[in-house]
Amino acid sequence: MCGIVGLFLKDRKLEGELGALTAEMLVTMTDRGPDSAGIAVYGAAIPGFVKVTVQSDMPARAFAALDALARTAAGDAATVTIKDSHAVITIAADRIEPLRVALTGAPEPLRIMSVGETMEIYKETGLPKDVVSRFGIGTMAGTHAIGHTRMATESAVTTLGAHPFSTGADQCLVHNGSLSNHNNLRRELRRLGIAFETENDSEVAAAHLTARMRDGRNLGEALTDALGNLDGFFTFVVGTRTGFGVLRDPIACKPAVMAETSRYVAFGSEYRALSGLPGIETARIWEPEPAAVYFWDRDGSTGDKMLAA
Repeated sequence: MCGIVGLFLKDRKLEGELGALTAEMLVTMTDRGPDSAGIAVYGAAIPGFVKVTVQSDMPARAFAALDALARTAAGDAATVTIKDSHAVITIAADRIEPLRVALTGAPEPLRIMSVGETMEIYKETGLPKDVVSRFGIGTMAGTHAIGHTRMATESAVTTLGAHPFSTGADQCLVHNGSLSNHNNLRRELRRLGIAFETENDSEVAAAHLTARMRDGRNLGEALTDALGNLDGFFTFVVGTRTGFGVLRDPIACKPAVMAETSRYVAFGSEYRALSGLPGIETARIWEPEPAAVYFWDRDGSTGDKMLAA
């Protein structure tokens, strides 16, 4: 049992409240997942630059020389912003690989949580209220966000085991459920050059979407393809640079509810996660259908609609 939340803003006037609204939704799901929590926030892009979010179990030591390491690998334009156990390194887009190499050789272990023009991922063990407080999620602005509270039932409680999982630029996934064929899929995806940090089945689901989108599929098409390739029971909420998607398995045994107004689209494992959103009393509320793909995109290529799977 885990908790999932997601918020996709249509109204730009709400962007300054994204962090506060999503943090409240996430904390409300604490009893569905008190072991760890995480959130992906999609904020403003800087043309020509990407953000690399890294994590350390010993941030005081690991981050002491991070600014110098980033500048050596990525040039004087590199900047480092430290947030508790995470740091966001902003670099020119063509300097990602030199930075990856430098991070691998850092004196203290540094784990890459996410890479993207707009996305930053923060996740740690502990109660959701403590996690969102540590990273100042409530003050963050952006266009959309997805979050997860975890109750570990199949693996240890660790930072890397927390959600969201990201295996591609500006792409991430949160998952409630369990996959039965993730080991076979992991082997296939490794042959395609996708690396894995954990044995978690949710990371495989994220990588499956990454591989399909690399082949030219949009988010809706990649989610539709997942229905034919992922065995098990699952509810996914997915984020991309401009999009937000939801998918439930054909049985849909995990709880899910959505709300839509002219200002936003929201997802929660339970309605109470949505109850504090502005205008919720007049929102269209529904339960996402089994084996149906829902996605919204800010570039307007899909429109705000459901695609039948």
